[in-house]
Amino acid sequence: MALVLTEEQVMLKESAAGLLAEKAGVAQLRALRDADDALGFAPDVWRDIAGMGWPGIAIPEAYGGLGYGYTGLGLVLEQAGRHLSPVPLQSTVLLGATLLNELGSEAQKQALLAPLAAGELHVTLALQEGPLHAPEDTALKAEADGAGYRLHGSKCLVLDALAAQQFVVIARTSGEPGDSAGLTAFLVPADAAGLTVERRSLVDARGVGALQLDAVQVPADAVLGDVDGAWDGLSRSLDIANIGLAAELLGIATEAFERTVGYLKERKQFGKVIGSFQGLQHRAAELFAELELSRSLVLKALQAIDADDPQLPVLASAAKAKLCEVAQRATNEGIQMHGGIGMTDEYDIGFFIKRARVAQHCFGDYNYHLDRFARLSGF
Repeated sequence: MALVLTEEQVMLKESAAGLLAEKAGVAQLRALRDADDALGFAPDVWRDIAGMGWPGIAIPEAYGGLGYGYTGLGLVLEQAGRHLSPVPLQSTVLLGATLLNELGSEAQKQALLAPLAAGELHVTLALQEGPLHAPEDTALKAEADGAGYRLHGSKCLVLDALAAQQFVVIARTSGEPGDSAGLTAFLVPADAAGLTVERRSLVDARGVGALQLDAVQVPADAVLGDVDGAWDGLSRSLDIANIGLAAELLGIATEAFERTVGYLKERKQFGKVIGSFQGLQHRAAELFAELELSRSLVLKALQAIDADDPQLPVLASAAKAKLCEVAQRATNEGIQMHGGIGMTDEYDIGFFIKRARVAQHCFGDYNYHLDRFARLSGF
């Protein structure tokens, strides 16, 4: 498949850029941060986004979505990265909808995907338990109890936890931590007895939380997929999530680069604009080449999702590792080329490095995915 966008995809990209620039840009992120907003996003803006149909882009038409595929969602996520848009696209759409579609029964999909596509339902993943991404190390226990299960344990780094109405909680129903077998996905309502949701603060000012589950009772029909059989669907969902995050990181890196180049054309030193200095030109040129390579890699990975490519795990880790590297370089260079003023709150460039660092570490950082890419490639 050619690594170029169709006319419809270009229109979607431009539409996303326009709406997010107007209603969910850095100015809105600043306002939410300064107000110490617990949700981390504005519900009225989310309603506008839902009106555009974006929550349902990758959801099949049979379940109330647009059926436009993950390539379309990736284009929206790239623009969300460019504008640092504080919206729950990653938690509810990229993760929640994907998990429901990959693991849910027909009845669960019919009941949940339509309201999610309409922007009326927030579902997020509760997976991580320690400081590093290690899904096989899940220790939260789910024990059979009568006609259902009781869940005991804790989760951290749960995206948009305070906004969620449902959590997809990954629990261990058999085996030991370190085993990929024995994991089960449960749909747990936010108001379940014994569930405590606590707000956590990250440098990017987004909404995250931690869950504590103390003997949380759920019925048997709360299981997504098969008991002990969540790994395949979870692994594919995480591959899709990491490609989506790579698309967001591409947007962050591109915008940081373009803002930095604009500053190089304005800032003067020794009577000349600093962009005329050859050393800075070389650094900018190298970064431009890296961004173009990254753009092709992300598009290839997005297309692989829609094509059900068997190489998806390899492409997912390649895309995430590469974009972690490039986003770190672009945001670092942005701060360095802006000089001391780049570290101040007055300039927006600092917001890009903060969001990039959080996105880099969600569901596996550069080292995790570089190692996984090597293993999957036979090294």
